[in-house]
Amino acid sequence: MTYVNEEVDVNAFYFKGKDMRSFPRQISFGGRAVKFADGLRVSLAQDGKLTYLFNMLAESGEGTYCLRQDGSQWTLVGTR
Repeated sequence: MTYVNEEVDVNAFYFKGKDMRSFPRQISFGGRAVKFADGLRVSLAQDGKLTYLFNMLAESGEGTYCLRQDGSQWTLVGTR
């Protein structure tokens, strides 16, 4: 994994499953837009604070992007 640990903007979302969980569809990173085809989401709760971790597959097939959501802040943790 290549660690990035930079804040990113999420430009679009999609919803999946019976419970309609939200996933990022597109982010802005490095001066370009990266679109996602599919992904996994994990919820973590600590001290009453909820954090989500995402492993998202790029639509172009260029790799996997690992993202963290803390409230309204999104961080690109790394890429594979």
